[in-house]
Order: sequence, then C-alpha cells, then structure tokens
Amino acid sequence: MDLAKLQRLDPYRWTVPLAPGETRAPVLLYGSEPLLISMDEKVIEQLLNVARLPGLVGAAMTMPDAHWGYGFPIGGVAAFDPAAGGVISAGGVGFDISCGVRCLRTSLREADLAGTLTAVADALFDTIPAGLGAEGALRLTLSQIDEVLLGGAVWAVEHGYGTPTDLDYIEEHGKMAGAVPSAVSDLAKRRQLGEMGTLGSGNHYLEVQVVDQIYDREAALAFGIEPGQVLISIHCGSRGLGHQIGTDYLVSLARAASRLGIALPDRELACAPIESPEGQQYLGAMRAAINCALANRQILTHLTRKALAPLFRQLEIETLFDVSHNTCKAEIHDVEGSPRLLYVHRKGATRAFGPGHASLPARYRAVGQPVVIGGSMGTASYLMAGMPTSEARAFASASHGAGRAMSRHQALQRWRGHEIVKNLAAQGVLIRSRSMRGVAEEAPGAYKDVDLVAEATEAAGLARRVARLRPRACIKG
Repeated sequence: MDLAKLQRLDPYRWTVPLAPGETRAPVLLYGSEPLLISMDEKVIEQLLNVARLPGLVGAAMTMPDAHWGYGFPIGGVAAFDPAAGGVISAGGVGFDISCGVRCLRTSLREADLAGTLTAVADALFDTIPAGLGAEGALRLTLSQIDEVLLGGAVWAVEHGYGTPTDLDYIEEHGKMAGAVPSAVSDLAKRRQLGEMGTLGSGNHYLEVQVVDQIYDREAALAFGIEPGQVLISIHCGSRGLGHQIGTDYLVSLARAASRLGIALPDRELACAPIESPEGQQYLGAMRAAINCALANRQILTHLTRKALAPLFRQLEIETLFDVSHNTCKAEIHDVEGSPRLLYVHRKGATRAFGPGHASLPARYRAVGQPVVIGGSMGTASYLMAGMPTSEARAFASASHGAGRAMSRHQALQRWRGHEIVKNLAAQGVLIRSRSMRGVAEEAPGAYKDVDLVAEATEAAGLARRVARLRPRACIKG
C-alpha cells in the first residue's frame, strides 16, 4: 500500500482525507507502518466503498491484519443504525459465516508431548475429518439440520457432544437468538447433511499449542493458563451451509438494493436496509449459520476429547472461549455519549469486549473477553483480551489472525507442500493434511508477521496480549 495516499493520525491510526466534493463517512485503518505497507491497494478502495453505504455510524474500519476480500476488506468493521436506514451486507459478513476459533485449555504440559507428539497428531488426524467437502460419521436429516440451526452448540451438548459447562464460554452461550431455518435454502441445508463435526479446507485448522510467553499475569490467571501448558485451537465455521447462504443472499440483497434505489459503489456490497423484508430474511439465515458454526465447533471439541483421552490418563480439556469473526450482530454501543442499537459487521475481525461487560463469563469479566489471533502452521498465535479502549476505538473489535500477505496462487508458485511439512517437522512442528496443495497455499510465509499484528493490535488499543502460543502439531484440510 502506498502510504502517500493516507494521513497518519497517530502511530497506529491512519485515514484517507476527503476529496473536494466527496460524500462519505470517515475511514480508519489500524496498524503499524510496516503492516500498512504490506496491505494491498485494494483495501483502500474497498474501505472507501464501505464508507458510502447508508446508515453507517462512525468510521468504516480495518484491523491491523486487513487484506483484500469480497466486497468488504477482510479485517473490516462497520456499524449501521437501523433507525437511520442502516443496511446489512452479505459482503460485510463473508461466505464462511461465523468462522471462528474455539480455544481449549488442557491439563497437559509440553513435557507430556515428549514421545507422544506423533501419536497425538495421528490420533487427531484420524478422528477429525478435514478437507474440501470432507464429511464425518455424523449424518443428519433435513429436519435435524433445522434443529441445529435453531439450537447451535446447545443442540450439540444435548445430543452428547460435550458438557453444559462448555456453553458458559461460548459467544451467545452457544445459541444465537433470532435464527430462522426457513430462511435457509434446501440446497444450503443439503450441503451440510454430512459436514457437521468437520474442519473444512483453506486456512481452517486444529492446532496443538504450547503457552510460550505470558504478557499479562492477571488475565492469564483468569484464563487458567501458565507457561508450558498445552492449549488446542479449533478454527472453522459453518462449512457448505454458510457458503451457500452467502451465495443465495448476494442475489436477493442486490435485487433489494435495486428496488429501493440504493446506489452500490460495488456490486459485491449488495445490501438491504436492516429493517426491510430482505434484510430481516438475511439476518434470520445468517443467525442460523452462526448456530451451525457453533454446533460444528462443539462437535469438534467432543471429537478432540475422544481422540486424546486414550493417550493420557486423567486428561482434562475445557473450553477457554469460543468467538466468531465473520458475523453481523445487534449490539448496544456508546455513540457520542448515548447508547445506540447498532448492527456491527465484523468480517475477519473478532469481537473484543473490554473488562466489565455484562455478557462476559464471570470468570473473565474483570480482565476482558478472550480474543484469539491465529497464526498459520509453524507461526505463533496469540491469546489476547479486550481492553477498556476497544469500545471507543472500533466498537469493541480486534484482529482475528495474521492476515494474508500474498494470494494462494502466489503461494503455490513459491512453495511446495511436502517441503513445508519437512521443514516444519525439523523445527518440531508436525503437520497432518490430505492436501499438499492446501499446505502450500497456507504456507507460513504467505501471511503477515503475527507478532507484528498482535503488537499493533495492542498498541492501537483494540486488545492486549495475554499469552503467545507456539505450535506443536497442526491438522489441516
């Protein structure tokens, strides 16, 4: 990105000045100078387009890990007021609706992995279905899919996949209200019949990690983690169902925009007023997809416990937190001193409520919401916490990962999957995947420096570092 196009507000906030006669909301880009330089030029174009949508409150924003996406930049945040004609956009949520991370806290220490790491990686790989179109042992009927779309992780626990305690540490307590299964097409539902409890492909993963460094002892104590402890992160979403919902509603939202005379700066920003019939229908379908994703990660948690239990005596695996990063949620936020109901789009961005927020589990309320910034095979990840400043800075939003630095095509031209697996094994990180092409596409070097992203996220007042997590085994699609 050419920094000459930007105006620097402070070391970690940038904007694009209004041109003479230009009508749009302000924009904000969060990140350090090196991270902004690493972003593609398309991010500015897309962010300016978002700033022209009706009913936007505050600024259109990008997080420090931002890169080009469909419609909205990935790492984009935008809040809309339904009372002011605010819109909802499928491009602002993404195709992988409610893609997110479930972080699990275990009773294991790194020493427990000595001599067992290969067995751990193999057990997880044999138990967790992963890959493009991967299906698991669980086969549901269309009527059962409707139950999942209404019940989310609560449905999964009620059917023996996990424990009620898990639900205390999931956004929305594991069940998103307002889901409307009838707003989801039969095609979307059929795509999901065999995909519950599966990882999928692309940047999705299940990773065994070790707490490498503690930055905030108070928060680490609240999160129940310490140096050398083994954590497990599960990164996936709503699979084929969510993708089909995104595809279906791009068409209906575009028609609504045309019918209502909304001038779209980019057809990929197809949208409709939140309170319109089309807007409400998409909301119902999107919330159903959120429940699908929450149930999916809950089933994967159960499968993880099942895979590792035979390898370790008295193993304990608890849900630390589960948070999504492709959603639009109705939330109350302070705007110029007054509370307002806003619909906050977070595409490739994670909710990051600060200390004291009423929705947080009592265990975490004093230190803020757990936030996970995921790495990519061989790179670190970060466990962070929401800050008091995150509300005013970005409607309580933060980075969700390292963010791509090059396209998948570029990565394929540069790396070979087998070489990556071999090199990481030499560094003590085991990779298990059915697709060497997928491994090459997700090469660690294809992503931004996650250490820089975490540092910038904290310096920008979005979320603070609690712990750095070092990978030991990664299951990829």
